[in-house]
Amino acid sequence: MSITQRGLQKLLDKYQNEDTWLNLGEGLLKIIVIMAIANVFIRIGKLAVHNIFKIRNLSPLNTSERREATLSRLLDNVLTYVVYFIAFMMVLSVLGIDVKALIAGAGVVGLAVGFGAQSLVKDVISGFFIIFEDQFSVGDHVRIGQFEGNVQSIGLRTTKLKSWTGEVHILPNGNILEVTNFSLNNSLAIIDVGIAYEENIDKAEKVIRELLATMPDKYEELVKVPDFLGIQNFGPSEVTLRIVAETLPMQHAAVSRKIRKDIKQSLDEHGIEIPYPRMVMYSKENGNIKEPSV
Repeated sequence: MSITQRGLQKLLDKYQNEDTWLNLGEGLLKIIVIMAIANVFIRIGKLAVHNIFKIRNLSPLNTSERREATLSRLLDNVLTYVVYFIAFMMVLSVLGIDVKALIAGAGVVGLAVGFGAQSLVKDVISGFFIIFEDQFSVGDHVRIGQFEGNVQSIGLRTTKLKSWTGEVHILPNGNILEVTNFSLNNSLAIIDVGIAYEENIDKAEKVIRELLATMPDKYEELVKVPDFLGIQNFGPSEVTLRIVAETLPMQHAAVSRKIRKDIKQSLDEHGIEIPYPRMVMYSKENGNIKEPSV
């Protein structure tokens, strides 16, 4: 009998052995049980994650739906990968493969990759905490370092900002050390109005207060009636009056322009002068000082 024939005969005898089929059946059953348990763990874990976010949404410190959806999907993926990795290792152990040596080799490779990609790992970890801690969200107006603009997207590795002039800045999350978020709270519009010294300040104050009382119905960006604070400063040719208006986040610039226009029109209607720069020339004729027309 040749070597090939003896090998085939050994293989045939092995698969005709009852113990072989019992071992195969037992191994297959273990693999099915492992995968079933893994699926159960994943379902329970995802349910727990979603319930946690539902409870968080009921709290006063509510975050944006986009942020919650992003973080929820991220945790779902991490949970799935971890559970399936453990299940895969257990399946390999059932198949008789040395899992310890495989894990040791993977650890060495992972360590080498980690040293070579420290900035990438830093960016990913920073991105996770930006999302988790709700530091800013898509659509917020923020200042990060020397860049300022609206947040276009937040990823685990980079954040994109679009400035008001159209430039898009792509910032690695690991480089984001300080963030100023202008969109979390209401903004304040500060309006200074100059009145000529010759005018009646009480009359000007009354006109402005009556105008301010009508503004919340006119401009939905206003949170409440603007506050008239009174005299802010004495200038070279005018008395400066200050008005402060609370607006929705990042609406203060537009509201300031609208309020200035309305105040100018109202003061003109009541004959109250807002001073402007003038040049006066004097000439001496026949020993008398003559003031010509301006």
